[in-house]
Amino acid sequence: MDQLFEGLLNYHLGFVIWASVAFVLLFVLLKKFAWKPILGAIHEREQSIDEALNKAELAKIRMAELTTQNQELMQQARAERDEILREAKTLKDGILNEAKKQAQVEGSKLIEKAKIEIENQKKAALAEVKDQVSTLSLEIAERVLRAQLDDKTKQEALVANLLKDVELN
Repeated sequence: MDQLFEGLLNYHLGFVIWASVAFVLLFVLLKKFAWKPILGAIHEREQSIDEALNKAELAKIRMAELTTQNQELMQQARAERDEILREAKTLKDGILNEAKKQAQVEGSKLIEKAKIEIENQKKAALAEVKDQVSTLSLEIAERVLRAQLDDKTKQEALVANLLKDVELN
C-alpha cells in the first residue's frame, strides 16, 4: 500500500506541480491581457459614476438656484402687481376726486345761474307789481280826482292847496 500511496503521491505531486505551473501561467497571461483591461473598464466605470454623481450634484445645485431665482421672480412679480394696483387705485381716486370737484364746480355754476335767474325773475316780478300798483294807483287817483273835481269849489280848494305846497318847497 505504501507503493500505491507513493505512486499516488507522485502522481498527485506531478499534478499539483503542473496545475501550479498552469495556474501561474494563466495568472501571468490574465494579468498581462485581461487584468489591465478589466481594471481599466472598472476605472472607467468608476469615473463615469463619479462624473454622473458630480453632474447630479451640479444639477441639484442648479435646481436650487433656479428655485431661488423663481421665488425671487415671483416676489418681484407680486411686488410689481401690488405697485400697479396701488397706482391704479391712486389713479382711480384722483379721477374720482377730479370728477367730484368738477361736479361741485358745475353744481356751483348751476346754483349761481339759478340764483341769478331767480333774482332776475324776482326783479321782473317786482317791476311788474310796481307797474300794476302804479297803474292801479293812477286809476284810483283819477277816479278820486274826478269825483272831487266834479264840484268847482273843490277844484279851487285843491288848486289853492297845491299852490301852497309848491310855495313851501
